[in-house]
Amino acid sequence: MKLSRRLAKIRPSATLAIDQRARLLRAQGADIVTLATGEPDFDTPQHIKEACKAALDRGDTKYTAVAGTAPLRAAVARWLSQAHGFSIEPEQVVVSCGAKHSLFNLFMALLDEGDEVVVPTPAWVSYPDMIACAGATPVLCPTTAADGFRLRAADLERVLSPRTRAVVLNSPSNPTGAVYRREHLEPLAELCVARDLLIVSDDIYRSLSYDGPCCNVATLGQKVRARTLLVDGVSKTYAMTGFRIGFLAGPRELVDAVEVIQSQSTSNPTSIAQAAALAAVAGPQDCVDTMRKEFDRRRRLVLEALTAIPGVRCFEPGGAFYAFPDVSALLPSGMDDVAATSRLLEQHGVAVVPGTAFGAPGHLRLSYACAPDRLAEGLRRLRTGLESLRS
Repeated sequence: MKLSRRLAKIRPSATLAIDQRARLLRAQGADIVTLATGEPDFDTPQHIKEACKAALDRGDTKYTAVAGTAPLRAAVARWLSQAHGFSIEPEQVVVSCGAKHSLFNLFMALLDEGDEVVVPTPAWVSYPDMIACAGATPVLCPTTAADGFRLRAADLERVLSPRTRAVVLNSPSNPTGAVYRREHLEPLAELCVARDLLIVSDDIYRSLSYDGPCCNVATLGQKVRARTLLVDGVSKTYAMTGFRIGFLAGPRELVDAVEVIQSQSTSNPTSIAQAAALAAVAGPQDCVDTMRKEFDRRRRLVLEALTAIPGVRCFEPGGAFYAFPDVSALLPSGMDDVAATSRLLEQHGVAVVPGTAFGAPGHLRLSYACAPDRLAEGLRRLRTGLESLRS
């Protein structure tokens, strides 16, 4: 079977591959603790589920407009405007089948062969592959724990070329939990304006910032806002991963182009999921605060557990629900983080993701979005497994 050449540029998602292996082992009777998947263990809030049921009862099961229902687009525009402090119109919003779909549509609408997009690493595993799928080249720009895993303007400038179209910023970050503040964003914004670069701001973890609200780069003035694409959604904020609803907001010309791409792929997102998303962004927000406080509690427990393991260094995440410890000091000669995660899963029953998948060899990514009792057991197994590596 002859397959397309683009497949040679794309890797399967490492996160999903590990989750699938863990599921297979559980199906075979193994007791596996999964700290690999970025999925909140909370149930979707009741008022959101009720809105979904009500949509079914009303018969809202037909096609909607490609870019989403008018009430949802208007609600998302208000939700984002309130969050960021500037006005976003409903016509500037496209609703897609998850924030991942929003990003995919965006790259397909924006990029041509030969274009480049700067991706600071460690980075979410899908950015480089989606960029490559659009025919462009991901340019990986390493960051360090010493710099808070945040991209510096000087480092960005070093990797720019005449072919650079955009830079991706993800705050809070998957996998590190790094959060950009205003002082970090201002020099980056100034450089992007000067070099006529677009900014893809992936804000899917925006609500999970533990030391005050995130600063979005689009708030730094009209010139920056005019070149910024906001990507957001309901999956992480409202524990709605299975509903698959994400949002793109930005300049009308690009939003219209994304709508064209979507019209020839999925058409509209699921109608009843849109009704649920409307209830989420327009309804009571106390559930968000409840989940954030619990994630913060788990974050502190995870940091305490990881830093108590001799040889492990762990950057303190300021947001999201991931820890990204450096375990390179514990890896024996001839073993990398990929082999280590395989051994942790097969021999110790704990699933984590290798840092190599995010562009940071020698690290592990673990999620503390699972139930507290399983998290505690997973951390115990992780310590046992890591200590066995060194011995």
